[in-house]
Amino acid sequence: MKFHASFIVLLSLANFAVAADNSKAKWSVDDVVLQESATAFVFSPDGNWAVWVKTVMNKEKGERSSNLMRSDLTEHLDIELTRSEENCHSPSWSPDGKLIAFLSARPAPKSADERSPARRLRAEEKDEAKSQLWLMSPFGGEAWRLTDFKRGVTHFGWADSNAIVFGAQEEETLFEQKTKEDKDTTTVVEDEKHEPPARLFRVEVKGKKITRLTTNNDQIDYLAVSPDGKWAVARHNRSLSYTFDSKIKPVVFLHDLSKGTRESIFTDKKFNMSSVKWALDSKGFYAINEFNNHPQFSSPAIAHLHWFDLATSAAKQIDLDWDNGLAVQDANDNVPGIAVTEDGFIALLANGARHKIARYTRDGDKWKRGESAGGHAANIFGMAVAADGKSLVYAYTTASKPVEWHHAALDGTQIGKPEQIAILNEDLKEKPIAKSEVIRWKGAHDEEVEGILYYPHEYEKGKKYPLVVMIHGGPMGADFDSWDDSWAYAANLFAQRGAIVFKPNYHGSSNYGLKWLESIAGGKYYDLEVPDIEKGVDHLIEKGLVDKDKLGLLGWSNGSILTIELTVRTTRYKVASAGAGDVDWISDWGNCEFGESFDRFYLGKGPFEDPQLYIKKSPFYRLDKVRTPTLIFFGSEDRTVATQQGWMHYRALQQLGKTDVRFVLFPGEKHSPKKYVHQKRKLQEELDWFDKHLFKTAKVENEAVKDDSPLARALKLQGAKKDKGTFGLLVKDQLIPETVEHSGMQLGRFEITRAQYQSFDVKYQFAKGTENYPATGISFESAKRYCEWLSKLTGDTYRLPTEEEGDELYTAGDGENTLDHWAGYKVNPDDAKRLREKIQALGRDSLLKEVGQFKPTGDEGVFDLGGNVAEWVTTEDGKGKLMGGSADQPADAKSTLNKAAEEYRGFRVRLAANRR
Repeated sequence: MKFHASFIVLLSLANFAVAADNSKAKWSVDDVVLQESATAFVFSPDGNWAVWVKTVMNKEKGERSSNLMRSDLTEHLDIELTRSEENCHSPSWSPDGKLIAFLSARPAPKSADERSPARRLRAEEKDEAKSQLWLMSPFGGEAWRLTDFKRGVTHFGWADSNAIVFGAQEEETLFEQKTKEDKDTTTVVEDEKHEPPARLFRVEVKGKKITRLTTNNDQIDYLAVSPDGKWAVARHNRSLSYTFDSKIKPVVFLHDLSKGTRESIFTDKKFNMSSVKWALDSKGFYAINEFNNHPQFSSPAIAHLHWFDLATSAAKQIDLDWDNGLAVQDANDNVPGIAVTEDGFIALLANGARHKIARYTRDGDKWKRGESAGGHAANIFGMAVAADGKSLVYAYTTASKPVEWHHAALDGTQIGKPEQIAILNEDLKEKPIAKSEVIRWKGAHDEEVEGILYYPHEYEKGKKYPLVVMIHGGPMGADFDSWDDSWAYAANLFAQRGAIVFKPNYHGSSNYGLKWLESIAGGKYYDLEVPDIEKGVDHLIEKGLVDKDKLGLLGWSNGSILTIELTVRTTRYKVASAGAGDVDWISDWGNCEFGESFDRFYLGKGPFEDPQLYIKKSPFYRLDKVRTPTLIFFGSEDRTVATQQGWMHYRALQQLGKTDVRFVLFPGEKHSPKKYVHQKRKLQEELDWFDKHLFKTAKVENEAVKDDSPLARALKLQGAKKDKGTFGLLVKDQLIPETVEHSGMQLGRFEITRAQYQSFDVKYQFAKGTENYPATGISFESAKRYCEWLSKLTGDTYRLPTEEEGDELYTAGDGENTLDHWAGYKVNPDDAKRLREKIQALGRDSLLKEVGQFKPTGDEGVFDLGGNVAEWVTTEDGKGKLMGGSADQPADAKSTLNKAAEEYRGFRVRLAANRR
């Protein structure tokens, strides 16, 4: 589907006023892009351990990397199991708990022969690596590769502790081999004749012997093996064009792995099986049916749950006593919100902006629902349950709280004694986080619409703010009361800029039931969603929260489609960012990889039946009405929304010339940018665009000025506050330091100068002409007393930086006033001793420079963090510590102790709270 949405649960908050917390570090683009995530928790058979997947942005690789972690659920310790740049995913414990199987495209360990130059050259000529089955001990040691299929392994399940059943495409045919020999890179689209079948295989753990289990001629694209290893449910795709047109539906077979036979199941045309969860005793399984009133399409739909009994070969729908069906706990992998227990299952139920967790207990041929309680039951997203049903791990999160994973006891429906595991994103604790609430208003048809509202970081009740409307994709997506800061929707970066962020769950969104989901189908696309959003904006204006003259829009995929339509219908939005959005539906039908199925579902007809309908629905033919400055993003290889849509959008606005437009293309990217540099560029471009057109704070950058050049230093130094030639500003006739924004804090632009320090200590003496040199010979206690004096003088709160802050601030290196600068080379500790005699001959503090003589750091220009004088910070236990480089010491990164002489000791201040 055309969407980007997170499926996480969040806590609703009432209206409030939020005081500014100047002690918190501000958000950067990296804070968003570099966030860590945890998924795929699986309990060990004895319930003492859990293996899971940790995903981080790997800067060196330039993309995200996923590796396996193991959590000790008794000691609550997390241990890294794999360390690969290639993704490791889909972990599964062997039945005896001695091994973990997983999928990865990581290369196998090389033998001595394989490391030879000739073998390396041949390896470079090989095809792109595919995911293979790997095994490892859960308690340490190297992983080893179990399979080597040319096209990789897609799904697998343990047959027993010594064998695994998996799905994979067959090896190359003679036709493929000859094509490669001819170096023919031609692609035949949907070449049914030559597409190799995907079949089931069995591999032995010892000896790696592989046996083919099926001889089907279609594509097995889903597999679920029973716990006893005797059965497998497999979905067989019979058409390469099914994704596009949904005409020839997949079939589902129950494979008897011991007899080598199969039985066709779920033959009703209304059944669209998406996934299966086996009962622990292997006597049957739970199947998810993607249900809607247009069963030829498997999506959009709500998730119904069915039970299949092996003894009777009969299936029946389970009455969940919940009209909205099951929620999805992983939108990207379509993982259903269900965990099987010995007596039934635990489910996450679709419940609007939140999920509801419930336990279902089997009683004969019925299942009774019990409301889960205790722990964080009201805010759970994502879960796994131990085999004995006595404990679970789950994700707890709110819109104002990053995801936390917890391990807890499970007694019936009661969740108790939660303890946090899988610690992630510790740095976000230091960031200000926007407060949020779930809001409701009357939308199209006067029906209630729900959405999420984020308040500015420094929100003041009664004040009106700019509004940024962030529209989720899908349409079958949703914005949950959940943590969702990402490269696509970075709410806190906009809240930091003083904006209210609004995320509406318009008609057609998921988690609100089938009627809501299908309300925009059959030709009603745009007809309800746009009024929902517009009336939500009006609601916020009427409440006095929003400045009606400062409205902005952004969205990705379907969120971009709605953004574009809004810019066509109204001129009230001052800025828009549209990522991967359609403007022409006839083009979409032919170029989108699911064009026929998507467009027929939502528009009700194909373009041949009603071309005028497709033209009427297409914003392209109305782009002459657009006055909203529009930023357009696309990946060059996008087949979900074809890249040509971006070109058409851009060229139309450019040639019409009625508004500002900018088109940013990410080479090699598909529907969502994966590369670190592209995600970062997307956010920075978007922030700059909104700074220019909405916030009116954009700075004019001169691209000819190099950031670390002497000219750049001189320009930033020119902006420093001065009084009669001395750095600083006058407050109550006293010269005080200037502070500027740096690393999320208000920090002294310079070290405290001699002239500034003399305002505090009139007895402090220095040579004439050195007023702007750093104050030296300052003890830790004297530096603290200065901060107390400055706070009392100004009414604001000043202090020394903490050691933790210093770790981020101070870096001695090239281009700073250190001993390396004076010596002309990188000085080691032994040479430093030899140089001291020469330094002493020059006289006391002779190596010091006037503040601001070396290159600054940060946008505002903070000088001398890596040199001149070593600076006092406060340790966790309240003691003083010198940090940063000094002119008398080498810029030695290996040194743990700052040995600056007394005459090279000074300090700078941090403004911790501004009361004015």
